[in-house]
Amino acid sequence: MFCEPLRGWRQVKVTDRRTKKDWAVAMKELAENHYPQADKIIVIMDNLNTHKKSSMYETFEPEKAKRLLGRLEFHYTPKHRSWLNMAEIEFGILSQQCLDRRIPDQPILKTEVRSWNEDRNNQMGKVDWQFRIKDTE
Repeated sequence: MFCEPLRGWRQVKVTDRRTKKDWAVAMKELAENHYPQADKIIVIMDNLNTHKKSSMYETFEPEKAKRLLGRLEFHYTPKHRSWLNMAEIEFGILSQQCLDRRIPDQPILKTEVRSWNEDRNNQMGKVDWQFRIKDTE
């Protein structure tokens, strides 16, 4: 899940698993397909064990990994708190609006998620997430 909340944009991708390679390919798609002109892309994410710079080097040739990583700036949500972040809110909305029924197979799941994603982006659905410093205490 990519989410740019102020723009009202998200991109959801269905994969078989959540491997290091899946993550690295998603980061490449983010940089090359969604933000090809950006010098720096700030990525805020959780601390999943696949979300490591080394995953890029395990997936791509060193030059490509270094070039991609030079454009990506990673910030991780704190490990010691269970903060509800914007991507989790988007997943909740996806679950309520699209995944609230049995979907028989992955091809249909991909079609349904793609359709939801397009509709939500066309509506420029924004995330109403508010953070207060006192909530961190």
